[in-house]
Amino acid sequence: MAEHNEVGKKGEELALDFLRKKGYIILDQNWTSGKNEIDIVMRDGPSLVIVEVKTRTSTWAGEPEVFVDRKKQRLLIRAANAYVLRKNISDEVRFDIVSVVNKTENPVITHIQDAFYPTL
Repeated sequence: MAEHNEVGKKGEELALDFLRKKGYIILDQNWTSGKNEIDIVMRDGPSLVIVEVKTRTSTWAGEPEVFVDRKKQRLLIRAANAYVLRKNISDEVRFDIVSVVNKTENPVITHIQDAFYPTL
């Protein structure tokens, strides 16, 4: 496995553990629809939450969350629409980002709720 894939996989594991400790219920991981992927689908009370996990080993190029650009947001929205249709969900959908900087034994994890909103 390529190093960047290992970094991403470790970041997703850290994010899952972090979210579980906050009381979120994990519904799916790495859910795909065509070429679109949702890293984590979870439940936060009445809301369905679509989570994008961004992991980096340093912040020299910026915080991980800045890499969830408008193009990535559109892909996540498209995947979320497919998820909601396929699972017949009518609940409110929220888009969160979990940013992981894993450069030492003490990773820095930041959970950004309502990180972006779908637009027309």
